[in-house]
Formats: sequence, structure tokens, C-alpha cells
Amino acid sequence: MRNYALIVVDMINTYDHPDADLLVPSVRSALPHVARLIARARSEKVPVIYANDNFGEWRSHHGEIIEKTLAGKNAELVQPILPDDESLFVVKARHSIFYETPLSYLLSQLDADHLVLCGQVTEQCVLYSALDAHIRHLNVTVPRDAVAHIHQDLADAALHMMERNMGAKITSTDDVTF
Repeated sequence: MRNYALIVVDMINTYDHPDADLLVPSVRSALPHVARLIARARSEKVPVIYANDNFGEWRSHHGEIIEKTLAGKNAELVQPILPDDESLFVVKARHSIFYETPLSYLLSQLDADHLVLCGQVTEQCVLYSALDAHIRHLNVTVPRDAVAHIHQDLADAALHMMERNMGAKITSTDDVTF
């Protein structure tokens, strides 16, 4: 039997970076799907783990990150998917959700062996996280409608690589099973 965890990648975001204008339209499209996945996971008692950049704020914790995003110009992209009191939060500094974070240990404590990755950016953080999950012998599902991209062509290639090279299941939000 599989033990699932939903990982929400970098969705707590200020959108104050050079690629934001290209990313925001895709986030708007993915956001309802991400919100539905979070709601489903919570209702099915699947752990919801936010793995999020710290934006170079080395004294920050998740409360400060959330406050900063809610004070930003795109707070409406964060409000529908805020962590609740049961959510777990891992602060990361680089692309992969695993790189220099306690996520591997947390997943082992949860006995999670199947990750559902949603969030942003498909061709960067989601791709690198899927690869790192694969080399840790974890199963991965990526709902294509619940990930946001900067460049559509690179996102399509990344999803294809995840499926072909990493054995990830690429599906739609409606077809995700926990």
C-alpha cells in the first residue's frame, strides 16, 4: 500500500522576481487545481507539506514568508492555498525540495513513499524535485494542470522527462488518487 504526501512547491510567493510576468498567468490557471488538491488531501488525511523558497531571508520562518507574500501585490494567488494548522512546512533555498532540507527525514517519519507534486515552476523546481524523489526511490505523480510554468515548451519537455526518465505519473488533478 502506498502512503502519499502532497507537496506544494513554492506557491507561497511574492512574485517579485524577473520572470514573474511570464509566470503569473500560468499560476492563475493552476491555482484552482492546486487548491482542490490541497482540499482533497486534507479531507483524506493525506499530509500536506509546503516546500517553499525562503527568498534569501535567512532568518525567516514560514510565518514570516507567508506574511511577506500576503503583503505583496499578488496576495490573491496565495490566499486560497494558505497552510492550515495541520500543514507541514519545509523552507528551502534552492530548486529541489530535497536539497539541504529535512524533507527526506520528514517523509520517512510519515512513511510516505509516493509524492504528489504541485506548484511551481514546472521546468525548474518541480522537475528537479521529481528527479531528487526518483533517486530516493520515491514514487511521483505530477498533475499537469496543477503546476505552473514560465515557458510552456520547457514545461512540456520537463513533464515528458519526468514521465519517461523518472517514471513519474503525469495526470490531471481529477485523476490523482491518494
